[in-house]
Amino acid sequence: MKIIETENAPRAIGTYSQAIESNGFLFISGQIPLDPSTMELVEGIENQIKQVFQNIKQILKANDMDFSNIVKISVLLEDLNNFEKVNEIMAEIFSKPYPARAAYEVSKLPKGSSIEIETIAFKE
Repeated sequence: MKIIETENAPRAIGTYSQAIESNGFLFISGQIPLDPSTMELVEGIENQIKQVFQNIKQILKANDMDFSNIVKISVLLEDLNNFEKVNEIMAEIFSKPYPARAAYEVSKLPKGSSIEIETIAFKE
């Protein structure tokens, strides 16, 4: 196992790693919409969704990967009514074959975030 870290994504705020690479798989911890330069949440649901994907992009990049390497994402939302906005933004980022995905409404997320996304990527 190899720890993957980048200053271009929010640093871990607990006892976890930004990501772990193992046997070609990259397991990215749940990302919330923290601006890595301030470690503060960005405002507005659309900005939050975009920031989460930007954070994921930077972690992928630190392991020489990109969005095309993502095989599975899990989306946690404070309000499932925002799922359509997630779909819109994902349509701008991903092309076929799309990653497998799960989405859940949850009662609370870290730091009062509206969204968190956990990611699994793979590269041979």
